[in-house]
Amino acid sequence: MKTVSVLGLGYIGLPAAAMFAANGANVIGVDVNQHAIETINQGKIHIVDPFLEDIVRDAVAKGTLRATNTPEKADAFVIAVPTPVKGDHVPDTSYIEAVAKNIAPVLEKGNTIILESTSPVGTTEAMIEWLEAARPDLKFPHEGQEGHDIYVAYCPERVLPGQVVKELVENDRIIGGITEDCSEKAIEVYRIFVKADLIKTNARTAEMSKLTENAFRDVNIAFANELSLISDELDINVWELISLANRHPRVNILQPGPGVGGHCIAVDPWFIVNKTPELAKLTRLAREVNEGKPEWVINKVNEAVATFAASNNKAITDVRVVCYGLAFKPNIDDLRESPALLITEKLAKLYPGQVSAVEPNIDEKHPVLEKHGLTLKLYEESQNIADVMVVLVDHKEFIEIPLTANNKQIVVDTKGIW
Repeated sequence: MKTVSVLGLGYIGLPAAAMFAANGANVIGVDVNQHAIETINQGKIHIVDPFLEDIVRDAVAKGTLRATNTPEKADAFVIAVPTPVKGDHVPDTSYIEAVAKNIAPVLEKGNTIILESTSPVGTTEAMIEWLEAARPDLKFPHEGQEGHDIYVAYCPERVLPGQVVKELVENDRIIGGITEDCSEKAIEVYRIFVKADLIKTNARTAEMSKLTENAFRDVNIAFANELSLISDELDINVWELISLANRHPRVNILQPGPGVGGHCIAVDPWFIVNKTPELAKLTRLAREVNEGKPEWVINKVNEAVATFAASNNKAITDVRVVCYGLAFKPNIDDLRESPALLITEKLAKLYPGQVSAVEPNIDEKHPVLEKHGLTLKLYEESQNIADVMVVLVDHKEFIEIPLTANNKQIVVDTKGIW
């Protein structure tokens, strides 16, 4: 039985660890989050995924999956830690560097290291340099050089939150080995559970392919968001407009929203801009459009608050705002880079004690709520307290039972569902 160590047990790492364990591997999950470690070792999960908990419970019960905070020896190491941006949209690869230094002491000849974290071009090669510095007794691969003790590849994930388990198995994977035999070793690892095609390329192309996929989506979302701004200015219903335009057989415009969130689309295009700032003009502009959308939404809410106060002879400090949705996309609990959360946080600062939130996928103990002084309300009761209703995420609960504003309430619907 092959032993696989998965480093980083978040939204990508934990499902990957579970799938390795469910398909015959002995899996050691490593994370710095003690709560996550304890939860997983109880056969439970600390994230929302409709299909994951049963798999984790079964794997833990069988002894094929366990979590710890210290790297151990393994045949393969799969790195799935965050790669955020810092300062002026500068990529932060410090988590990858820390993992490389942490696994270095337990590496042995013949091991395979696979980096899954979305990364700037050249990160896999940088990781090799960090490993070489920590383990000069081992020979690491370099393109064009023969003979090495360790196999290294970059293999990005392509999964949709809420459908991660299914897509991990069914989606094609890009296998970017530093050398040809590194690609072959990585393929051996993923063949444990992946049923789709495993396509070989080099590490740099694999890194850029993931960034390209997310930048493509960001540009298309930016076009939809820009259309929403233009349509508002021209008094046009943007959802009707897009529906009509999409009747063209070769047009498929996406839906606008309050911005773009998640750890991928909201972050990855900046990795391209950072590497080639003079060339990535469209990529940068799309990011700027999407990052500017939350402020536009806040302005719309401010207008609604002022209108409600004036129409009902109330002080602005008496107007109650309810924000529907905090996650970055529907039907998940993931708040990373969420424009809905950003908007709600800013509104809570503008209107202290007046803002409540409805988020079906988290509970009232979530640390974000306490941090920003937000009160979580049940969907059914929220309409009774709302003067201004702000739709930020199209969760299934909001679509299946849409709320209808009374004659006084004002709705700011950024998703076009009510």
